Amino acid sequence: MEGDDIVRAWRSHAIKKRKAKDAEDGKFLVLLQARERMLREDPKRSGQEDETDEQLSRLLLLAASAIDADHADAAIDALVDLYQHASLHGHPMRRVMAYFADGLAARILTDSSPFYRSIMAHPTPEEEFTAFTELYRASPYYQFAHFTANQTIVEAFEAEEKQNGRRLYVIDFDVSYGFQWPSLIQSLCDKATTSKPISLHLTGFGRSTEELKETETRLVGFSKSCSNLEFVYNGLLRGSTTSDLKIDKNATLAVNLVFYLQTMKSSSEMLATLMSIHSLNPSVVVLAEKESSQCPAGYSARFVESHLNYFAAMFRSLHDCLPADSLERLSIEKNHLGREIKSAITSNCEKTSAWKGRMESTGFQGMKLSSRSVSQAKLLLKIKGQFSGIEHVSNSGFGVSERDDGTTLSLCWQDRNLVTVSAWKCTR
Repeated sequence: MEGDDIVRAWRSHAIKKRKAKDAEDGKFLVLLQARERMLREDPKRSGQEDETDEQLSRLLLLAASAIDADHADAAIDALVDLYQHASLHGHPMRRVMAYFADGLAARILTDSSPFYRSIMAHPTPEEEFTAFTELYRASPYYQFAHFTANQTIVEAFEAEEKQNGRRLYVIDFDVSYGFQWPSLIQSLCDKATTSKPISLHLTGFGRSTEELKETETRLVGFSKSCSNLEFVYNGLLRGSTTSDLKIDKNATLAVNLVFYLQTMKSSSEMLATLMSIHSLNPSVVVLAEKESSQCPAGYSARFVESHLNYFAAMFRSLHDCLPADSLERLSIEKNHLGREIKSAITSNCEKTSAWKGRMESTGFQGMKLSSRSVSQAKLLLKIKGQFSGIEHVSNSGFGVSERDDGTTLSLCWQDRNLVTVSAWKCTR
């Protein structure tokens, strides 16, 4: 080929590549504009569309299937359509669709794209904490898990009072602001007397030194009002080992895995954690898992559909706990539930959700939860319903279901399980 022919061929190829790139950029610009229109939507105009939940779900699965098939153009077209029907202010399904659309859009963008960074921007620690506390107050979701876990720990402590010297040692693998522990401290305080004091030692693993210090300040301050209860707190960064823990061999040892296993990035990491826990020979291991962590692994339309069912139930349940236009609800959806949705859709983590089989394979056996745990959970729903002004005993749609021959207890919204609590003991 002559030199001029080579130059012409190179120019022709470069022009085609530039045109293709311009067309691709144009597609992404249309997608960005559709999202911006959704974000600017007037809240007073939202909720006027009459699409059914099934129609909205089909739009979402169409986009997910196009991404599955690596059809970028079709995926962008489907997402543009989805953004036109999604809303941050409409009925629950339209609201949940907004965050799924963001997660799917992030799947077809590079992490260096400004659009990607805008979609996946993390809330500040203050925004995360605020959203968590607002959800904790508004919904029975976290309180159900915490109170049920604590009741199981108290019962394990009571069963060993003759040999534990009224000493309880708890290891919490994700202390997460420490919201779980005031109710346990109070329960033990109610049992403690001048002649029979109780000692509680809590070791909590956290994500940052700031979180650990704030948790310590909060819990130690709370415990000061409890007479006859000695409370000791030890905060460790996640990733620290349990080998250096100085545990009184006569104390009742409880391990708390509430919402922890779902944070594992691989099966090998989970296996190593469970084997380490088993080597401590705890009296009880308490586990709580979001039902979203039981969704299929990997990225697929089926994966998206399964997560959609869970988060749609969460958004609908929140619809009965808070007014649609409340700032608290918007904060929860944007900085807590929405962040979880986008993280789930964009994550490539190995499947680690089969926690029941993994517990059994590492030498743990499920324990039947007591009738007191069931009664306490039902009472919680009754109280939450009264406090939110809802007359129904079950907080309009919440309920409690016993599963697996009474070894697991689930909080459900209508027919969808949201979170499950179980207790385990060492068998070998």
